[in-house]
Amino acid sequence: MNHGFVKVASAIPSVKVADCQYNVEQIESLVIQAEGKGIEIICLPELSLTAYSCGDLFQQQLMLDEAEMALIHLMNNTRSLNIISIVGLPVAYRGSLLNCAAVLQRGKILGLVPKTFLPNYKEFYEKRWFQSGADIHEGTVLICGQQVKVGTNLLFNTPSCVFGIELCEDLWAPVPPSSILTLQGADIIFNLSADSDAVGKYTYLQNLLAQQSARTICGYVFSSCGFGESTQDVVFSGKGLIYENGTLLAETKRHQFQPQMLEAEIDVDRLRSERRKNTTFAACAKRCAAVNGVWSMVDTERVPARPFSLTRTIDPHPFVPTGSRLDERCQEIFDIQTEGLAKRVQHTGAETVVVGISGGLDSTLALLVCVSAFDRLGLNRRGIVGITMPGFGTTDRTYTNAVNLMKLLGITIREISIKEACLQHFADLGHDMDTHDVTYENGQARERTQILMDAANQMNGFVVGTGDLSELALGWATYNGDHMSMYGVNASVPKTLVKHLVAWIAEHTKDESTRQTLLDIVDTPISPELIPADEQGNITQKTEDLVGPYELHDFFLYYLLRWGFHPAKIYLLARQAFGQTYDDATIRKWLRTFYRRFFTQQFKRSCMPDGPKVGSCSLSPRGDWRMPSDASANLWLKECDELG
Repeated sequence: MNHGFVKVASAIPSVKVADCQYNVEQIESLVIQAEGKGIEIICLPELSLTAYSCGDLFQQQLMLDEAEMALIHLMNNTRSLNIISIVGLPVAYRGSLLNCAAVLQRGKILGLVPKTFLPNYKEFYEKRWFQSGADIHEGTVLICGQQVKVGTNLLFNTPSCVFGIELCEDLWAPVPPSSILTLQGADIIFNLSADSDAVGKYTYLQNLLAQQSARTICGYVFSSCGFGESTQDVVFSGKGLIYENGTLLAETKRHQFQPQMLEAEIDVDRLRSERRKNTTFAACAKRCAAVNGVWSMVDTERVPARPFSLTRTIDPHPFVPTGSRLDERCQEIFDIQTEGLAKRVQHTGAETVVVGISGGLDSTLALLVCVSAFDRLGLNRRGIVGITMPGFGTTDRTYTNAVNLMKLLGITIREISIKEACLQHFADLGHDMDTHDVTYENGQARERTQILMDAANQMNGFVVGTGDLSELALGWATYNGDHMSMYGVNASVPKTLVKHLVAWIAEHTKDESTRQTLLDIVDTPISPELIPADEQGNITQKTEDLVGPYELHDFFLYYLLRWGFHPAKIYLLARQAFGQTYDDATIRKWLRTFYRRFFTQQFKRSCMPDGPKVGSCSLSPRGDWRMPSDASANLWLKECDELG
């Protein structure tokens, strides 16, 4: 099972100009290698059977005959292979010559796609030899003893994807054929190219491919000719690139003297999911269908399933920004939180904002957002009221960090113990204090929320919520306890990102004492601290021991919300991402826990407070996630139980 992935290759063979026999032998070798690697579709460069730089030799009948013989050779020698090969050659058609891509599988030519836009540069004067295929839609041609469809409107349908083809210059057109092909249903575009080198040109090409694959929400496989082409006036460096929706999956090294083959898995499930969510894409596809008429779908051979292994790197922390844009991304997220809260303060005319400060990650980030919002609005930080509420499970470490942070930030500090109130409450209920059950825990959480709400009323303010996206997904919050506030600044920030943001703010804080306090908070085990500490005063109730590692749950959540993947596919990706950290049994255990809790805890999300969306995933019931609270999880849990 390939879980929606299509294994593709961009191959750059060595060539000799006008030596079709040599060229086809090089191509054949690459195709056989690709078949052995389980590749489904391989793309070779433009005019790869003859070489691109033949010039007026394209007008020689011997050249055309030899190109056709080379195609026959390739078909005969790969007849037993299941792989689909896309190669370039000149094809005579109704008194003209076309620059074509031939699609081959198991000894058959499935179709010929001619180049639409022909360059008319000093170095490349293709109009001297070829005609555009722009007006060819439903043609046929006799080639290699087969009657073959030829046209620019061909789409190729495989069991795992639909693909289309454009050639080199086509990509540079204001409206490339790939734009139309994808709107007609192509998941992947293959480009057979002959792109020469010049200073700065490669960066332009990378940007162009990234933009086109993102705009059309497709996989894009680019293969351009390399060593062996004529260097009379230009040099071809062998560019192979594979993109998926704007993201570069793989690229070859340029200026290599040996053949190269670049491979990657394109996630067609992910592309189709993105298109379904993108209403602009669907609207454009409908308009395109009305304007561009009928397209021809060519079915490929149905072949036995081949062994599949995932080779692409999967980021274990999809919510956490990395790389050169780290600072920019973190700043943007923090600014969104800040602006959201600032608007709510300004709109309500509140004199204060009230935050429960526990010394944990979530309340720390919420407090930092409050400080940022007040500073940006020009308000006195004393209007931020941080309330620490020691309970039966509060440890010295978290209490000290909470108090120190509030002092260092210069906000108003209030301390209100919940112990006496909870003792009275448990006595009223007739609940045994030594029974540390859900009543014992939730009673404390609700007492804290009552204090925050009433204190906010007392000081003409509102409560800023601290709960994060991960807690909402798992329902790890007390209903009408820490689940509730007047504005939840962390509502779409997952736990892994909360930790990262606090660490990022710490590293950008000038005051050393504040920095050290923040870093100690980052290093503190995650806990609601509702169960008494051990004899040494250490935290005994560790959240990740109870519900599972947050890095796993955030990973599951991302692929559930953003892409709607099956549990089996999420499991495959998790194994690839966390294989060195967790064994398979552990991943399966927490994946099942995630789905069980995600479905049963929807009722808490159905009435969650307002809060700003910071990324592509949110669980707000007002726009991003609308799910019945009584939806059944049986389908998802059944698939989890069947994972091996």
